[in-house]
Amino acid sequence: MNSARKITPVILCGGSGTRLWPLSRKSFPKQFAPVVNDKSPFQLTVERLAPLAGDIKIIASEEHRFIITDILNRLSISGDLLLEPEPKNTAAAMAIAALHKSEQLEDLLLFCPADHFIPDREQFITTINLGIEEAMRGAIVTFGITPNFPSSAYGYIRKGSETPDGNFKVEAFVEKPDDAKAREFLLEGNMLWNAGIFLCKRKTLLEALKNHSPETHSICQIAMATATQETFKPNHNFIRPNKDVFTQSPSNSIDYAVMERHENVIVVPFKGQWSDIGSWNAVADLTTADEQQNRILGNGLACHSENTYIYAPNRLVVSLGTKDLMIIDTPDAVLVVERTKTEQVKEVWHQLEEQDFKETTEHRKIYRPWGWYDTVDEDDRFRVKRICVKPGASLSLQQHHHRAEHWVVVKGTAKVTRGEVTFLLSENQSTYIPIGMVHRLMNPCTEILEMIEIQSGHYLGEDDILRLEDTYGRAKQSDIINNNSQSAMNQQPSAKK
Repeated sequence: MNSARKITPVILCGGSGTRLWPLSRKSFPKQFAPVVNDKSPFQLTVERLAPLAGDIKIIASEEHRFIITDILNRLSISGDLLLEPEPKNTAAAMAIAALHKSEQLEDLLLFCPADHFIPDREQFITTINLGIEEAMRGAIVTFGITPNFPSSAYGYIRKGSETPDGNFKVEAFVEKPDDAKAREFLLEGNMLWNAGIFLCKRKTLLEALKNHSPETHSICQIAMATATQETFKPNHNFIRPNKDVFTQSPSNSIDYAVMERHENVIVVPFKGQWSDIGSWNAVADLTTADEQQNRILGNGLACHSENTYIYAPNRLVVSLGTKDLMIIDTPDAVLVVERTKTEQVKEVWHQLEEQDFKETTEHRKIYRPWGWYDTVDEDDRFRVKRICVKPGASLSLQQHHHRAEHWVVVKGTAKVTRGEVTFLLSENQSTYIPIGMVHRLMNPCTEILEMIEIQSGHYLGEDDILRLEDTYGRAKQSDIINNNSQSAMNQQPSAKK
């Protein structure tokens, strides 16, 4: 890396990854799913970009902020998280990234999607270096993938004339083709897959947005000028654009808003292995096949089967006599799909969403900033959760109006606040939290705390929680005031008629 040129990596972390359902959900999209050697595409992206700079900038949604900071902390990486109030596609996302610290106009920004798999880090960095001088001279540099098969799943870039630096002017951006046109593109020889990776000066991007998408530029400029900032631990900042302003921005891709209209766009071909992990076929290709072309990830067994993929990270999944099938098993949903139909998983996801299946939104296992919980059983009047609390972490000081809870510690030590009393529980010890009792759970030790929680009551929704104090800024002051006011009213003697 040329140390004389400062590059700020910007990871675009939006998208729901509906084609990877049931592994990918709204609350836990594919960029966070461990699909490559127990690592998520987001983690691999951070590791790939880490040599370029000390800090990384991430554009993400509010609900994913703690998943992201947890990964960054494990990698000892600091960074700023720009939290979009609402997804508005890549043009607005890149605009707020460029407008953040906009006084540093000559800095280079490298925009990378969070869900790509590029195993050769050195070749990737070498390719990025090939575009630095072009970007410093004012070009927007994009990086096209040299195709090795005809694909209708990607947009394309048509190479134009060669530049003095050995790169190419972009002649055209082409939408996703049909199968016949994709085969023509492969034979044409000057077409590249559009990976959505861009390198440019901050100043260049802002001027391009102002010229080609002035509404996006002006709205994002105001939203960032009135943004708020919250420091989360020493090395992460949450930057929140003004919600009322930002949500008025058009929802356009950067290709449509800028690239297709901008004159000075240069493409650098990347010839290494690349995947956007955009379908289950793409995920399967990351696993080595046996002699019958079966691919197994996890606890699977293929008997008398051919060209079968099994994703089974938890329980045993067996295929018998199958051919050209993909079997994806998660704790609360199973997908069985013929290999040629994987692109239609997105359609299935939309059907499930229309019918309000919760499996489109959340996994059974839910991640929180303090750890996670897994709902192992439930009915109308009870719910059983397995709860894991990270060392030193604490749940909020809270209360419930409709449910009681029994806690049993199965591993580690719990520090429990129950009303006015605080005490420790060790393994095989338990406590009871009545309805309305203020309580808190904390892990005071350096080892994981695991416990079983049994909820009982006539309403068990996750919205039955009032946070009075919270380490992670989730307590709503208005709710606390309203609750205190209601409590005070309840304690007053009833008025005489």
